[in-house]
Amino acid sequence: MHLETIPLSPKPLFEIMFASIQTKLLIASIKLDIFEKLGQKQKSAQEIAEELEGNTVNTTYFLDGLTSLGLLEKNKGHYKNSILSETFLVRGKPTYLGDGFLLQALQKDLSGFDLQELVLKGPVKSTEKLGQSPEKWGRFAKNMANNQRSGTAQKAAEIVSNLPEFQSFAKMLDLGGGPGINCIAMVAQHSSMRGVVFDRKPSTDVASEFIKEYGMEDRIDVLAGDYNTDNIGRGYDFIWASYTLNFAQNNLIQVVKKIYDALNPGGVFINLSEGLTHEGTQPKLTVLCTAGWSMQNQPLKAFDQGIIADTMLEAGFRSVRSRTITAGWGEADLDIARKA
Repeated sequence: MHLETIPLSPKPLFEIMFASIQTKLLIASIKLDIFEKLGQKQKSAQEIAEELEGNTVNTTYFLDGLTSLGLLEKNKGHYKNSILSETFLVRGKPTYLGDGFLLQALQKDLSGFDLQELVLKGPVKSTEKLGQSPEKWGRFAKNMANNQRSGTAQKAAEIVSNLPEFQSFAKMLDLGGGPGINCIAMVAQHSSMRGVVFDRKPSTDVASEFIKEYGMEDRIDVLAGDYNTDNIGRGYDFIWASYTLNFAQNNLIQVVKKIYDALNPGGVFINLSEGLTHEGTQPKLTVLCTAGWSMQNQPLKAFDQGIIADTMLEAGFRSVRSRTITAGWGEADLDIARKA
């Protein structure tokens, strides 16, 4: 009797099975302040273990694991931060993402048990759902600031400043702008354009802090409210929205029409959001990032590709140009609509 020939490898299953150890390594390293302890200094596992008052052997295994993920570099038994961790995981830097990862790790929908419960019983009634807790909006905005400063705001400002109409813009709106970093980056590219950051309180309080930090108090204002029900202002030449219209899925056409009405003739509306393809199964990173959130926050979900663009045309925009770009956490859809 011969063993049958197997035409493929089970390696992908093992990669899925052991993927959680990557998360555990990352979260533990943030909690242990590994990247602050190392920096660009060369330290041995024993030195790190002594600082942690920990076990040297297990510290070695731990640091080797972080090295395998590209978070550390190892040379002759000594470790230092990689460029990746030095940029995004050193506390105190404007691009520090560690606290945001810790907050996400605390979300119930990240554990296998709770995913199982969500599958079997549906969304859990809880004030922890995003949108029901003002405190959570504030925490989310603060963590989003460093996320935006880690390249997404710079990318957004580059896209907007390359618009042929950009120099003619006098006033812009950052809709659902959270900490306002995108608006700050865009206004900074223009010699005279003014900006408004619209979001719920206390997100606008957070935005005010960053506006002051970047010395933009005389050019950027904040407006608090819920764009689903409240007035967002008028007289804008440009409106930007990124990863926010998910909260308008129940009345998307009404909100996009509100955006249309808020623009001056010839105004431009740009939306950046997910664009799921292949029947909602791609891009992989977007699906993985949003699956648990969508389960808990039904009927909200990541957008399928083309939904926003179609709604823009339905709302009255004369033209829409769409393309896929690489954003901070993977591929995203950029839809540019122009008003007649």
